[in-house]
This record gives sequence, structure tokens and C-alpha cells, in this order.
Amino acid sequence: MGEISEILPSLILELRRGTIILSALSQLKEAQYGYTLVKKMEEKGVSIDTNTLYPLLRRLEKQEILISEWETDSGKPRRYYRRTAFGDEVFAELKQQWHEMNRSMEQLLGGE
Repeated sequence: MGEISEILPSLILELRRGTIILSALSQLKEAQYGYTLVKKMEEKGVSIDTNTLYPLLRRLEKQEILISEWETDSGKPRRYYRRTAFGDEVFAELKQQWHEMNRSMEQLLGGE
């Protein structure tokens, strides 16, 4: 039988992976650039590697959930991302699904 320390990190990673999209979308009502988004999420207890974040942001932009704009006025150019109107709808639905799944999980886990 394997040790818990051998399998737990990968199981936790899988569990977290499903929440990253919802976490990022929750912070993108207002425009953010990658670094500030990472910091905001970390402040709220959700860590994300930039090598995970940027491909996710690009994918969400291709799906028209996010829009990005370059800001070049203040020195170094920065790409800012924010939710589109469609992204707001997607976020609302995902949030609703999260609440439903959370209620179900509380019922399942509450009996232990």
C-alpha cells in the first residue's frame, strides 16, 4: 500500500485544477494584468503559477469569455484582461454550478 504523502499532492492538484477558472473569472470583472491577478488570488488563498495562468487567460480570450487590451502609457507595456458580457454570463453560470456542487458535497461529507 502506498504512503499518503506519495499520492496526496497529485490528488490535491487535481482538486484545485477544477477551481482555477472560476477563481480567475471571479477577479476579472475589472481589468487586471497577469501579475496583479496572481497577487490578488494569492491574497485570497488561491495560488497559481504564471505558467498556468497565461495559457488559461489566452484560452478564455479565444472563447470570448475574456477580452484583453494592451496598455502602453506607463512605461512597460502590459496586457490587461477582463470579462466580456458573455464572460459575465459564463461566470454567473459557473458560480451557480459551484454553489450547487458545494451543497451536494457538504451533504456527502457532512455525514462523516
